[in-house]
Amino acid sequence: MEDSEIIALFFERSEQAIAELERKYGAAVRKTAANILSSRQDVEECVNDAYLGAWNTIPPQRPEHLISYVCRIARNIATSRFRGNTAKKRNSQYDLALDELEECIPSAVRVETDYEAKELSRAISRFLDTIEYEDRFCFVRRYWYADSVSDIAAMTRLDRHRISVHLFRTREKLAHYLEKEGLLT
Repeated sequence: MEDSEIIALFFERSEQAIAELERKYGAAVRKTAANILSSRQDVEECVNDAYLGAWNTIPPQRPEHLISYVCRIARNIATSRFRGNTAKKRNSQYDLALDELEECIPSAVRVETDYEAKELSRAISRFLDTIEYEDRFCFVRRYWYADSVSDIAAMTRLDRHRISVHLFRTREKLAHYLEKEGLLT
């Protein structure tokens, strides 16, 4: 079923919309949550909450890319649950990805207002538009979807070392870009 047909089901308030969403994108939504959460039960609850989030926001929203929309909801829910579950513990995969970015993105303490957070987000989006597809793909898979370096290597058919080098260089470029934009001191 096409995304537009699934969205039409949401607008009709048909429960089939959730079934079709699960059928088409369930694996991607689950992987997005599983890359952040370690508990299978937490992942399943997150996926269900993401579907509920889609149900509650479509309509009025009409997402252009349904998979990105639902995965973003799942990622946000998983991140909130991760923070709640690991206030004093650490989840190596997700924490490692966040630690890698820590050097080139201002801390949450500095980004105090919604405006500053949105400006940082827009700057990162502009930066991603300036880099090669392969670097952008690796960066987004690692820092948005929290995929492991091994998973990215398998997706791109490149070796792990090359992916690590791509990510390191892209973080350095991002830091320089944010400095020029005045968002990194």
